[in-house]
Amino acid sequence: MLYNKENAAGTARHAGQTRGRLVTFEGIDGSGKTTQIARLAVAIRKAGKQVLVLREPGGTVIGEAIRQILLDRKHEGMSQETELLLFSAARAQLVREVILPALNAGTWVISDRFYDSSLAYQGYGRGLDLELIDALNEFAVDSCKPDITILLDLTAASAIRRRSGRLEKSDRLESESLAFMQRISQGYLALADREPQRIIRMDAELPETALAQQIFNVIREGFGI
Repeated sequence: MLYNKENAAGTARHAGQTRGRLVTFEGIDGSGKTTQIARLAVAIRKAGKQVLVLREPGGTVIGEAIRQILLDRKHEGMSQETELLLFSAARAQLVREVILPALNAGTWVISDRFYDSSLAYQGYGRGLDLELIDALNEFAVDSCKPDITILLDLTAASAIRRRSGRLEKSDRLESESLAFMQRISQGYLALADREPQRIIRMDAELPETALAQQIFNVIREGFGI
């Protein structure tokens, strides 16, 4: 088990506020984010909170259009810089149109990816400058930062094995090489080391139910729900 109570202690300062919470999930494709997000949303709703589940890129008309461009395998010639800017554009729209209004209304927002993905994929994966990405992330989200980030840690080889059983065709990013996915996986670990109070590393190899319980324990202990 990679989580410990000291990691979650930094989130307790938010307890007692009426504003909603922004919980983000990160991890390489195949790490189980969709499943764990769905389970966490159910658990938080049972605790009496309003919950909104979002995905990146997407969540708005503009964001979904950008998503189609980013993930379409026909766009294999997309430059790294274009990719980064498109993700940031979709994120900026999502924050202002959906996330901030929801948080201000007291709703808990759970997002499948947020700005850490740009650092992991376009920074560590593509090799773009991390300081540049940090600055672009700051511009895109302004003061809208995650209250807590759940990192589902899984090796690239395990993720690829999981994805091989899917019926749907891989998108443009999922079709990248094992080496690319390994760089992203290591990048996520570096980000967790950089912000250990916010980014909580969880073992994605755990059984689904056990992992879901651990994730909810993190939220319950950190926010007192």
